[in-house]
Amino acid sequence: MKRLLLISFVLILATTIHAAEVDTVVVYSNSMQKKINCVVIRPDAAKEPGDKKWPTVYLLHGYSGSYSNWIRKVPALKAYADEWQLIIVCPDGDYSSWYFDSPVDASMKYETYIANEVPAYIEEHYPAIRQANGRAISGLSMGGHGALFLAFRHPDIFGACGSMSGGVNLYPFRNKFDIAKRLGDTIRNRKNWDEYSVMNVIEKKRPADSLAVIIDCGTDDFFYADNKALHQKMMKLKIPHDYIERGGTHNWDYWGNAVSYQLLFFHRFFSKNVKP
Repeated sequence: MKRLLLISFVLILATTIHAAEVDTVVVYSNSMQKKINCVVIRPDAAKEPGDKKWPTVYLLHGYSGSYSNWIRKVPALKAYADEWQLIIVCPDGDYSSWYFDSPVDASMKYETYIANEVPAYIEEHYPAIRQANGRAISGLSMGGHGALFLAFRHPDIFGACGSMSGGVNLYPFRNKFDIAKRLGDTIRNRKNWDEYSVMNVIEKKRPADSLAVIIDCGTDDFFYADNKALHQKMMKLKIPHDYIERGGTHNWDYWGNAVSYQLLFFHRFFSKNVKP
């Protein structure tokens, strides 16, 4: 019995010692003049001394969420960071920023924050690769739209992007999710609704051929029809991408499963494009 307890203790100790670390850091936004919390998950191997740099995946939360959603709801992210040797960053996108630099509210500059200020902080404080081919971005719901929006507008920053149950077409939800607070009304500011929706951004902000894209949505999700339409439009525009649809709705059971596929997709992208 004592021998069994000793073996169990050793196994627990080994798991604790060799595991990804989770940090909560504060990233100051110069553009918004405020401090914002952010979760950083680094693989165990990144703690070792040396010059090795690691690829980074930015995971965005959804409407009404926060920076801590991903690690609280999907603690397996720590294992994924170790398994695929990734730094995973979960920044805060406010309650309903939609990850825009809002054209009607100068205090909301989350495009600048996520695309520029957060990567600058991460690469100054962590051994992260400082090239687009070493950065990927994804998210759920509002964050799914945000990830595609940011990557297509900033292919010099992000080499790969993904969306899980993303709200990829804004106009049908003009009376929901505080989108009108970020873009203005749909009469006087209709141009904003056209220019800031991923469904249209893919036409005007064509990425380099190297931008890797993965889109995932459940067939019972209220965003499903728009995700399928985005997939069809991208095929028509000959924009390379992976598209996944399967049974599921707009909840953490779906996203907890979907994120494993997305991180594997990014791992394969990094393996092909990042020099050892």
